[in-house]
Amino acid sequence: MKILQVIGTLDPAFGGPVEALQQRTRALFDLGHSSDAVTLDDPTAPWLHDLPGAVHALGPSRLGYRYNPRLVSWLRARGREYDAIIACGIWQYQSFAVRRAALSIGVPYFVFTHGALDPWFKKSYPLKHLKKWLYWPWGEYRVLRDAAGVLFTCEEEKILARESFSLYRANETVVDYGINDPLTPPKAKAAAAVVQAYPQLAGRRFIVFMSRIHAKKGCDLLIRAFAQLAEAHQSLALVMAGPDQMGLQAELDLLARELGVADRVVWTGMLTGAHKWNVLNAAELFALPSHSENFGVVVAEALACGIPVAISDKVNIWREIDSCGAGIVGADTFEGTLASLSKWLSSTPVQQDQMRERARECFERNFEIHAAARKLVEALNGRTNSASRVNIAAIS
Repeated sequence: MKILQVIGTLDPAFGGPVEALQQRTRALFDLGHSSDAVTLDDPTAPWLHDLPGAVHALGPSRLGYRYNPRLVSWLRARGREYDAIIACGIWQYQSFAVRRAALSIGVPYFVFTHGALDPWFKKSYPLKHLKKWLYWPWGEYRVLRDAAGVLFTCEEEKILARESFSLYRANETVVDYGINDPLTPPKAKAAAAVVQAYPQLAGRRFIVFMSRIHAKKGCDLLIRAFAQLAEAHQSLALVMAGPDQMGLQAELDLLARELGVADRVVWTGMLTGAHKWNVLNAAELFALPSHSENFGVVVAEALACGIPVAISDKVNIWREIDSCGAGIVGADTFEGTLASLSKWLSSTPVQQDQMRERARECFERNFEIHAAARKLVEALNGRTNSASRVNIAAIS
């Protein structure tokens, strides 16, 4: 197949959706398919050269909503070169533009919602949800309704998506996500590299959080739970790795100071490449007590390294991890986070080693990228062959 993926940005600072597109593209090429990308990044952006396919950067939007008037015309001019078009994400202009262009040229399109229909947003941001309701009937509702397939990364995401808006219709398909099996360094080498980069971790074990520093990620819950356990585990540290896009780090650092653990909480900023893999491999536990998490690419990355995970039951792949015994699942509350960390810290070395083995097995069984890419191609082929054509008058 020849696939076109449309995304607002390929900036790796925007986390999971960008990483997923990159991993998916490489796996598609490995399987003999091709995949190009259209993005609204500046054509000179340094992150546009990491994909095997062509990347068409149309330039940044000068308005909110990532609006770019060139996108529809570009898709109409070039879209027939592809067997399928995938809109990566909703609530931004790219999904609206993909629908408008794809229906007018008769090319089936698909949509990854990337967890944006999780009802957590409705409960946590009711005013924003009301604004989305005003847009929904003529915007994203139609985007999903007319798509050849709406693509979900796991069964939990699909189920939750039905709860945000009463007006909802979609050709739902679960296609999974995955990552390439990383070439990770030996544990001892990784640990030495981490201490060299962060001398304050010398002689310490550590738990790692690796994601955006954002309110929905439960960062405050993790710091509070760590502080509760810190006195009983003097050699333990907490590494908080991720970009601070919302300016929340200062508030969380103040919280750590108030709780008396600031000297044992290490802030690294966003980690990439060897630095990221060194930190993951040197950690004894990965923690993500998120209030809402569509998939969590970094969770799969931790499992690939054989690192057990302590996650909330709002991370949508928690069922797969729980069934494998590859981690500890708790509520997205202080009590739930504390219980998960306590369970790990009270486990025997033998029990911890067994969980490390199951973590790696869980990755191989559920989250290896080539299996996910094959499932995506099967879904696209099946929906493409049966996709109905909508008259251009219906979208004008």
